[in-house]
Amino acid sequence: MTIILGLVVMLGCMLGGYVAMGGHVDVLWQPWEFVIILGTSLGTFIVANSMKVIKDTGKGFGEAFGKGAPSGREYLDVMGLLYSLMRELRSKPRNEVEKHIDMPEESSIFQKFGSVLANKELTTFICDYCRLIIIGNARTHEVEALMDEEIQTLRNDKLKAYYALSNVADGLPAIGIIAAVLGVIKAMGAITEPPEVLGHLIGAALVGTFAGIFFSYGVFAPLASKVKSGREKQMRLYIVTKQTLLAFMNGAMPQVAVEYGRKTISAHERPTIDEVEAETLGGGGDARKAA
Repeated sequence: MTIILGLVVMLGCMLGGYVAMGGHVDVLWQPWEFVIILGTSLGTFIVANSMKVIKDTGKGFGEAFGKGAPSGREYLDVMGLLYSLMRELRSKPRNEVEKHIDMPEESSIFQKFGSVLANKELTTFICDYCRLIIIGNARTHEVEALMDEEIQTLRNDKLKAYYALSNVADGLPAIGIIAAVLGVIKAMGAITEPPEVLGHLIGAALVGTFAGIFFSYGVFAPLASKVKSGREKQMRLYIVTKQTLLAFMNGAMPQVAVEYGRKTISAHERPTIDEVEAETLGGGGDARKAA
């Protein structure tokens, strides 16, 4: 919604100001200039990135226009799941807990928290470190270092779409100049035409420079920032998991360990203590559905 609102405000002010100065909007409609600029940018984007990054960038566009950041419900699901797993780790034999970790899709615990189970990367992350806890030989500081390294790797992977879009935005002004130069070349080929015809051709050429800068700073750079913001917030789920499990490994009770994780969430998105207690002590997803 904010993207659409921003585009409306931007185009309204830009075109409104242009018309107020006496400009003619129809002069700005140069579709072949747009084809040159956007087509060349698309080509360089394909050359510079792997197919996996290209697909992920498309996914990032969807997240930018939709819901890229985790909701409060997703944070509660993560903490509810971790609380349930930690209770199992404290009270059940190793073989009973391993069933949940080895086959999370069939686990009664994971099935209560559908948003976590739907996130395959996060589910794998949780299961891997719970498995290390079950083994029992890992030292807390070693596990923390390993978590930090994996989180950084996951972050780099998630931000590849942002870097790809940023590179497109950085190149668009120069590609706009290319389109403008091609337009000038066309105009020079009609140098014998009357001044009004030549002026129209030169004006059309200059639209290329305008469009390149507009698409760069008005469209692709803001979209790249939107993708980055959403992906950074997605990584917060891993930080919550990390701090919760480390607190548990250091001897904290499950309810206290969950509070360590809760405190890592941004203040304006953080669930309250009462909400977390209702989620954990109240039985999680199944209890919520029953209510």
